[in-house]
Amino acid sequence: MSQSTSYWLRLVRAIDALNEWVGRAVSWGNTLLVLVICYDVLMRYVFNRSQVAIMEIEWHLFAVVFLLGAAYAFKHDRHVRVDVFYANFSAKRKALINVLGILLFLIPFCWIVIRSGWEFTSNSLKIGERSPDPGGLPARYLIKSAIPLGFLLLLLQACAELIKSFLILLDRSHPESPSQP
Repeated sequence: MSQSTSYWLRLVRAIDALNEWVGRAVSWGNTLLVLVICYDVLMRYVFNRSQVAIMEIEWHLFAVVFLLGAAYAFKHDRHVRVDVFYANFSAKRKALINVLGILLFLIPFCWIVIRSGWEFTSNSLKIGERSPDPGGLPARYLIKSAIPLGFLLLLLQACAELIKSFLILLDRSHPESPSQP
């Protein structure tokens, strides 16, 4: 294995490890989300009391799990894809399709969302945005910051998957490389 290949593999492992850690940590948000929803349902339908902050926590938790978990899903090939043809392709053909899809669609889209999401978050922070609803949550910029952060993690994972696909195309895949990048 060449020194340059070794460098790229270390980079891929570092990105994979980061998104694995974030994905596992964020997955606990699902448990928390279920508990908050159960509490909300109990309060609303049994005690006839509802709190705006609790409903906002529900969608904040969902947003964080979805946004920060996207890179984890991509790493584990659990994202949405039309597999009608792709499933029967060789590893090299899959790698080529992945390279094209990542370069033409995923990386530009991530860059656009990161850039606009950063401005969106920055403006929210500047004005001290909070929930417009009485009893809602303060610091709306915190949840908005999950947008550029989530897409940054997705962009990093896209780069890792791009490297894996290039290595397959160059016949430099290694035992840790999946047959389906």
